[in-house]
Amino acid sequence: MSKTIEQINEKIKKGDVVVVTAEEMINIVKKEGVRAAAQKVDVVTTGTFGPMCSSGMYMNIGHTSPRIKIGGGECYLNDVPAYCGWAAVDLYLGCTALPGDDPGNKVYPGEFRYGGGHVIQEFVEGKDVRLEATTYGTDCYPKKKLKTLINIKDVNECVLFNPRNCYQNYNVAVNLGSKAIYTYMGVLKPDMGNANYSSAGQLSPLMNDPLYRTIGIGTRIFLGGGTGYIAWWGTQHNPTVRRNENGVPLAPAGTLALIGDLKQMNGRFLVGTSMLGYGTTLTVGVGIPIPILDEGMAAATAVRDEEIFAPIVDYSESYPQVKPRDLGRANYAQLRSGKITVQGRPCPTAPLSSYSKAAEIATLLKDWIKQGKFYLTQPVEKIPGAESGVKFKLLKERPYENNC
Repeated sequence: MSKTIEQINEKIKKGDVVVVTAEEMINIVKKEGVRAAAQKVDVVTTGTFGPMCSSGMYMNIGHTSPRIKIGGGECYLNDVPAYCGWAAVDLYLGCTALPGDDPGNKVYPGEFRYGGGHVIQEFVEGKDVRLEATTYGTDCYPKKKLKTLINIKDVNECVLFNPRNCYQNYNVAVNLGSKAIYTYMGVLKPDMGNANYSSAGQLSPLMNDPLYRTIGIGTRIFLGGGTGYIAWWGTQHNPTVRRNENGVPLAPAGTLALIGDLKQMNGRFLVGTSMLGYGTTLTVGVGIPIPILDEGMAAATAVRDEEIFAPIVDYSESYPQVKPRDLGRANYAQLRSGKITVQGRPCPTAPLSSYSKAAEIATLLKDWIKQGKFYLTQPVEKIPGAESGVKFKLLKERPYENNC
């Protein structure tokens, strides 16, 4: 038994498509078996909602009169520096960018109350944003300074472009040191006082298509409350890590680069976030539909939290100093229970990602498909899989002296 994406889209058009969330698929497979589930279900929807630092927006603000070439100068959005080295009035704002007067960690731990992620959320919510730019003049672009308010309704284009989202599995962070530490995985108490994790587990998109059979370049997705696409594989994409017999990775593996029209999105699924002692980021909502093409995909989308294991990593020394140390693994059922055992000791757990919001995203995407508002796309190209040999590399530092 097999189906095609074209056949599934025809069912969506006719209104007789069968769509379930990844949570619902687990019970269907358990009760009816893989073969019956593959025949019955056409699409399984997934979701995730968590901090994703490699995120940002680009826009074209439109030309002034007289014209200005911001490219080559400096530009700030609500005092947060935007990258303007593309062209005259094209800008990019990353979610981790900070205002120039933010003290960072000089007063430790820094609070990082406001940064690029917060600007993105305010902009998508329709709030006015202050733009200030200074540059040099040219014959064709004589204006040298610009100070104005911009709004998402008025700019020509505003696009969410995230080079690395949707990590396929991730570390469980603990602290073996003697003092509290402040990380992108949150505050970690000393002497293994807590364990933080960040994944929706059985709802997470790449957990439900672990070998990237249906998720590829061009796949249409739910992004930030609107529609987006997979633009490429994400930075630090590392598909060759060790996997279990079901193909589910036992360590951080695949990532996705995502793109979508920010004007369609909303602040419920794009939230500016402050990480104490670390910086700012953007919490992003992503949902990906998985077409059930055959029994293999039915089995993959029935993966349970108990079957997904994440590595436990010490963030006091092992992670920052890149020193391997095996602290074992924990599955997501254990993590979601609120307690795991590390080195024979109990350790309370807490998520940085929201499982309930991930479930909401999967349900919203399910409704869109059932209502005929969202059709599936055939990827134009696969993303590199375990057989590709693609591996994430550490920087090979090559010190040099500047003798000029």
